[in-house]
Amino acid sequence: MTLSGFLFFVLALFCFCTVYSRLTVAKLHNMDSFIQAVQQVEDTNPGLSPLELVRALRRTAGHDDMMTIHFLGASYNLTKTAILTASSFRFFDKAIHHIVTDSGEERGVVLAPDGTTVALAPLLLGIESGLKVKLKGTPAVGIFPLTLGRTLGLSFLSLQDFPPSYRLGPNGCWDSVAHPKMFKLSRSATLATDAVINGGMDGLILGTDLSNLPASKQPLALSEILRGYYNFILHEGQGLDDVTSHISPRRRELSRAILKPLDLHSQVMETLALVWKLENTEWIALDTGVGKAVKDGLDAFVHKYWDCPHIIPRCQWGAKAHRGTPIPLFLPLQFLYVHHTYEPSLPCLSFQKCSHNMRAMQRFHQDDRGWSDIGYSFVVGSDGYVYEGRGWKHRGRHTRGHNDIGYGVSIIGNYNATLPSRHAMDLLRHRLTRCAVDGGGLAANFTIQGHRQGGEPEMPSFQK
Repeated sequence: MTLSGFLFFVLALFCFCTVYSRLTVAKLHNMDSFIQAVQQVEDTNPGLSPLELVRALRRTAGHDDMMTIHFLGASYNLTKTAILTASSFRFFDKAIHHIVTDSGEERGVVLAPDGTTVALAPLLLGIESGLKVKLKGTPAVGIFPLTLGRTLGLSFLSLQDFPPSYRLGPNGCWDSVAHPKMFKLSRSATLATDAVINGGMDGLILGTDLSNLPASKQPLALSEILRGYYNFILHEGQGLDDVTSHISPRRRELSRAILKPLDLHSQVMETLALVWKLENTEWIALDTGVGKAVKDGLDAFVHKYWDCPHIIPRCQWGAKAHRGTPIPLFLPLQFLYVHHTYEPSLPCLSFQKCSHNMRAMQRFHQDDRGWSDIGYSFVVGSDGYVYEGRGWKHRGRHTRGHNDIGYGVSIIGNYNATLPSRHAMDLLRHRLTRCAVDGGGLAANFTIQGHRQGGEPEMPSFQK
């Protein structure tokens, strides 16, 4: 079989879904609703172990492809009793199946409390893999292939006529952050959408944590595992600086710490070899450019998901449209100007608060100052995320006389008498700048300045 023929076969076969359920469910597509549904199953089945439950969810979703069976066994042989009611079966059937429709709607994903979107299938496969290691004491060999390895490998081999960066993503936006029901992608989907990557990272982290539990310690219930990771509370004055627990805003740094010691290229190539072996297909890596495609794809993955911070897009924080026609920047730029918002004066510690602050600043800049949009290029929260303002390509209004030669980045809070959190400063000074240089937005020899070093700020203060 030729490489192109094999890829057509595998891409048609490989999906985290079977036939998508047409039954409607009233629940919203957010992580809280999913966790509540999991807890309801636990409450009606006293003594149910998290491994038994996650296996039942896999059976409901129909995720018994050959690689999953290879590492985890067939779910229909492992699930002894029917633990799901008809209504819960319908909910999980719809919630977990991953599919992208012809119109660009991505299903099988949920909105997490931190404002990111997560595919449930790779998340649950990672958790099941870790729980199996904990129970059986076997090596944790299946966690990476099932959460990230297979997805990345097959995605790197697709869309060969496009650059490697186009074989990953995209992100998208929900119809409503308050009441999410539909998630639309920003462009044509790859196998490795941002939601699938997020779910894979989360499954890798939680699966690794579970596999490393001491023999004397039993794992928590599945609902508690998910709550501990997604439903965290950051405290004022601390932010993420002193957080040592594993929580979703840290997924990029945590997944990097887990995988950095490994030879990722070898790991992905071994995963692809196993996929092809299970499909009884000849291993044709060396003479078909597969190795180079994987190398180029991993370079794009590291840049996009590890070197760059996660940037919350405008549609996610509820931005209004730019008034008029945005003025393009001529890249790369030579400067980056650092601001603080002054008002809001307190750091924002959650997606809800940071989004509220972004909308308030945009409203002030557009309605009170008469500008076309929020002035900043990007804004850094203390919740672990960067928020998109005017973005990489369009001129902002942040540093008078210098808007066309530099980006303006502001940290939410008043820092006249104190410094921002170390984590927020690291996001700006190291992650965002490296992302900008590697992505062609900033020159390699760029200069970073406080806004008063470059010129008077366009906005000396912000008043609600």
